[in-house]
Parts: sequence; structure tokens; C-alpha cells
Amino acid sequence: MSFVSKFKLSFIITMSWLMIGCTTINVDHVRLRDDIELNAGDAMVVLGRHQTAEIQTEASLVACIGGRLTRGTDKVRIIPESEFVDAFYPWFEARTAPLRPAKLKKVLDQPMVAAKIAAMKIRYFVWVEGSTERTNSAGSMTCSIGPGGGGCFGFGTWEDTSDYETTIWDLKTFSEVGRVSTEAVGTSYMPAFVIPIPLLAQVEGDACQGMGNQLVRFFSDVSVQE
Repeated sequence: MSFVSKFKLSFIITMSWLMIGCTTINVDHVRLRDDIELNAGDAMVVLGRHQTAEIQTEASLVACIGGRLTRGTDKVRIIPESEFVDAFYPWFEARTAPLRPAKLKKVLDQPMVAAKIAAMKIRYFVWVEGSTERTNSAGSMTCSIGPGGGGCFGFGTWEDTSDYETTIWDLKTFSEVGRVSTEAVGTSYMPAFVIPIPLLAQVEGDACQGMGNQLVRFFSDVSVQE
């Protein structure tokens, strides 16, 4: 291996170790009622808000939170969002989904909907609202191709911010019983010395873990009635 090749490799490895994408996350949890309960076999569905172009919660985040709950608690069954929405079409599509527990009660006034909810033993809804956005970027990079080959040179950074809130509805009382909010800010790096190396902050994944862990704690404290 030539000196230049060794230098390039050493530079890449050093940059990779020194500049790993990092995330700062804050999670807030509010329990609005102390008398949370579950019956054996109860189920819960985690749904994302998608009612407008501005409010499009990522399906990947909703699935991640549902998966975290599935792994973290055996007290309640988790029904996937897609399965639930398909089963209750069109009542929980983007433009028709209820925004408040009182509106949900009106939906359940439909005998067919109420019968399905009862058959699936759904006790809690967890609504997830928010998004991850690019909030800042800096740096530059140039790429070229010549007779001897090509490559990219430069350095760039960008910042992503995740801002999400989950609300927990109890279908027995048609009330909101809890709320979890999270804000995650992560900085990613893209150094390039011939080959660009993205060092990404896992902002959405960190937000999922923060909210998912808090929701697991929320339901872990609940006693199950046989």
C-alpha cells in the first residue's frame, strides 16, 4: 500500500472516530389519571396523525414505538397501525380520524365499529403526532472526475430536530389519561477525502426509544384484572 493510500485510510478512520453523529433528547411524561387499569387480554393500537400535509407522522416511527411496546410489556397486546386502519376503513383514515376522545365516542356510536372494537378488546389508543425536520446545515463539498480517477473533497454538517407528542386515550372512559412528549436534536457529519463518509445522528430512532421506553413504564405500573 502506497504512502498516499495509507494516509487516506488513516485520515478516514480518524475522522470516523472523532466525529460520530450525536443526539440530545428530552422526554416529558404526564400521567393525567392514577386509576389506569387493564383487563386480561386487552389490546392497544398505536396510530400516527396524518390529517394534513403539515401533519404527517412517519409510519416508521409509529411502527418503531409499537415494536418497543411489544417487546417491553406483556400486559397488553399491540395491534399494528396498518392492520387496525384496514379493519376499520374508512373511520380512521387521515381525514376522518377523531382528534379528541369525544369525537371517538361518536365514531363508536356506529354499531359495526363498536362491535369490532369489542371483538378485538381494544382498551387504549396511543396517538403519535410530530415529525423530524432538517433545521440547519453548513459546509460544502465538491466532486470531480478526471483522467486519473475522481473523488469528493469537503466537509458538511447538518442538524435534524424531532418533535413528537403521544396522547393516550382510554376507550372505557373516553378520556385522555396520559401524555408523552419528546424533542431530539442530532448533528450529522459528512467528511469527504476522496470518499464521502456519512456519520449520521439517529434522531428518529432515538426519539422512538425515548417515547417507547416511557410508554412501557406507563403501562408496566398498571395492574391487570383477571
